[in-house]
Amino acid sequence: MGNCWSTRIKAESPLHSDPTSGVNSRYVSRDGNDTSGSSSKVSVTPVPATPRTEGEILQSSNVKSFSFADLKSATRNFRPDSVLGEGGFGSVFKGWIDEHTFAATKPGTGVVIAVKRLNQEGYQGHKEWLAEVNYLGQLYHPNLVKLIGYCLEDEQRLLVYEFMPRGSLENHLFRRGSYFQPLSWNLRMKVALGAAKGLAFLHSAETKVIYRDFKTSNVLLDSNYNAKLSDFGLAKDGPTGDKSHVSTRVMGTYGYAAPEYLATACENTDFLNQG
Repeated sequence: MGNCWSTRIKAESPLHSDPTSGVNSRYVSRDGNDTSGSSSKVSVTPVPATPRTEGEILQSSNVKSFSFADLKSATRNFRPDSVLGEGGFGSVFKGWIDEHTFAATKPGTGVVIAVKRLNQEGYQGHKEWLAEVNYLGQLYHPNLVKLIGYCLEDEQRLLVYEFMPRGSLENHLFRRGSYFQPLSWNLRMKVALGAAKGLAFLHSAETKVIYRDFKTSNVLLDSNYNAKLSDFGLAKDGPTGDKSHVSTRVMGTYGYAAPEYLATACENTDFLNQG
């Protein structure tokens, strides 16, 4: 297992994905119920087959299409002092919009949002942006970050999320300061359980999504330290029908893929060589 992982991961880049590969059907949780416990029940609603083209993905998503001007105004022209964080995709800015009209509002009024803007010189690009809309535009669960909308205008690619006041789990574990307080063991267990619920939902027989980038920087915390998984740029549909594996390459941040995904990949290396 270990040898297979080290061999495969060196051969492939972790910064590319194939978000357009589909399955026959997808089911999404729409009620936001808590899914704690082995007997959890999340109502699911069937939706059409996973879209494969950009137009189908954007039309089937249940999120708002923002103009670039709207988001520029909401973030005060992407001011440096409004940056919440940065990653391979680009910078994330804090902004404000009206709860009902989604129009930009003055700082401190309306709903706080997080706006992720693609860096044209960054490692990730349009495929990762489209994967986010594809998955978070259809999936609903209390332990997945909520995607509010997107912007596709000329060369601009942006994503609008709910604001997570406590930031990432990574900050609380590895940074020190007045803002990032160490987590108590009770809070650590709460966060771990919440993240596990999100993964369990994604890996369930109904959803069948392989997350592929599970790490502390992608686990975000709300004001009550409820954990929500974010960053679906490398996500991929899981196996369907009588297939026990998927035709894919091992991707994601080194060492942060689901064990069942790695095990399946290692058992089918000849199949994987096809890409």
